[in-house]
Amino acid sequence: MDTLRVLLADDHALFRQGVKSLLEAYPNIEVVGTVGDGCEAIKMVRDFVPDVVLMDIAMPNCDGLQATRQIKREFPNIKIVILTVADDHDTIFEAIKCGAQGYLLKNLEAHQLFEMLDGLRRGDAPLSGSIAAKILFEFNNKPVAEASFPVREELSERERQVLELIVEGLTNKEIAEKLIITENTVKTYLANILSKLHLHNRIQAAVFAVSQGLVDTPYQE
Repeated sequence: MDTLRVLLADDHALFRQGVKSLLEAYPNIEVVGTVGDGCEAIKMVRDFVPDVVLMDIAMPNCDGLQATRQIKREFPNIKIVILTVADDHDTIFEAIKCGAQGYLLKNLEAHQLFEMLDGLRRGDAPLSGSIAAKILFEFNNKPVAEASFPVREELSERERQVLELIVEGLTNKEIAEKLIITENTVKTYLANILSKLHLHNRIQAAVFAVSQGLVDTPYQE
């Protein structure tokens, strides 16, 4: 397994050090640096080009959302996972719009963080369970007209099946097992879905699917 190179951006020094120590004790993870604000994060990304940035939101000088937007503009292949205490709807959706690949709350257990990072290697989207529920519930209760993602190309029946399972929160491996296909085939379908819908990641795809009524979800009221 390739080493996952991680940058940690958080304005609390004690928290940074704690997470850094946890990550460094886990095999195949290298912490390339820790920074205390968004401007430093952008500079560190330019210097080291990590695979993943764990990004807090409330930071001085340049907050995590501004930093995420800038980093994704310059380095679209770098994965950014928000790691924060903020769980309000507006912040969550703004992070998704900025291109964040995941959204985790700081109250998660250490083993959950490692599981999320392992999933990120496979192309899964790290989401705290309560955050996934908020995203789907919110978009289930928005009129379709409010959706901000225009439909560009028609999805195939199989692509719709994959999209529905993404909305249900299944990982690529679980989708592959359910549809009796390979994990690489799932990744190909996901890439096609994102390309056709002009989206950046599976979280945006799930939000789009629910907001447009393309799939049924377990969160419908």
